[in-house]
Formats: sequence, structure tokens, C-alpha cells
Amino acid sequence: MILSDKRILEEIAKGTILIEPYDRSSLGSNSYDVHLGKYLATYKDTELDARKHNTIEHFEIPEEGIVLLPNVLYLGVTEEYTETHAHVPFLEGKSSTGRLGIDIHATAGKGDVGFCGNWTLEISVKQPVRVYHGMPVGQLIYFPVEGEIEVKYNQKQNAKYSGQPNRPVESMMWKNKF
Repeated sequence: MILSDKRILEEIAKGTILIEPYDRSSLGSNSYDVHLGKYLATYKDTELDARKHNTIEHFEIPEEGIVLLPNVLYLGVTEEYTETHAHVPFLEGKSSTGRLGIDIHATAGKGDVGFCGNWTLEISVKQPVRVYHGMPVGQLIYFPVEGEIEVKYNQKQNAKYSGQPNRPVESMMWKNKF
């Protein structure tokens, strides 16, 4: 079951969902549109290593936009900071974004109850496409949770992505033991 617009508004009023900045016109019948933040990043190395801390370089999207190229992984960020304290948030691309050949996430579309932060986007494109800061890129949908949560994501000691800033965050796979 996905929360409707009225239920999302009720949860915002209760404080179980927080979206900043919030714009009522971004609320759909069962989702909330999120926008591309002003920062992108790319990895410094062309070959990545899952056991290594792969570092990134941040850059700001200029007013005239920036052309993204195929075969490059861009890390982006949502303009919106969100908190979800009683539901499972899912980030999906908008159909208009997909129709431009833009994928906004490779595998990380699901958040956890207790996620607090801006969403990092794993952006790839099928052909060159110009993108702009503030353009709608995705939508958040919220699912209720069955049962009580023992430990929310923002309360876990090993939560690698809690409190994500308004800049893209690189993979923290290297912090795992394997």
C-alpha cells in the first residue's frame, strides 16, 4: 500500500515525514517530486575498487546547465532534505526524466525508516543530455511498515549514510567487512 496525497499531508503534519524545502505543487496524488540539487560529483579514478575508499570531485551545475555524457557515473543529490520516521521511502525516476534517457539510481531507490538527509543520486545517461539545477528528477513514494521497528536507520551506529548533506556522497562500501 502506498500513501496517498492526503496521507502524506497527514504524516507531514504529525512530523513522521519531513521535506525541506516543501512545495505543495510538488505533491502528486501518491508521491512527492524531488529536484536536482546544485552539486554533482564524479569519481577521481576511472577504475573503482569496492575495498578502497574511492574519492570524488564535486562541481556545481552552472546556470546554463551541464551536459551529462554516457559511460560516466555522476553522483547527484536531491535539493530536498527528507526525514522519514514511520514509513519506507522509495525514490523513483519521473517518466519525463526517463524519456530523456536519464537514470537517477542504479540500485539504491529504497530508503529505511529513520533515513534523514538529502538523497544521493547515481545518475547515468543513454546519450548526451543537458540537465539543470532545480529540475524535477524523481519522486518519493511512501509505504507503511508492518510491525514495530527495533532500531531506526538514524539510530544505527553503523549507518553509513545517515545525515547526508546537500552534496553527493561517494560509496562507503569500503567500510564493510568482506
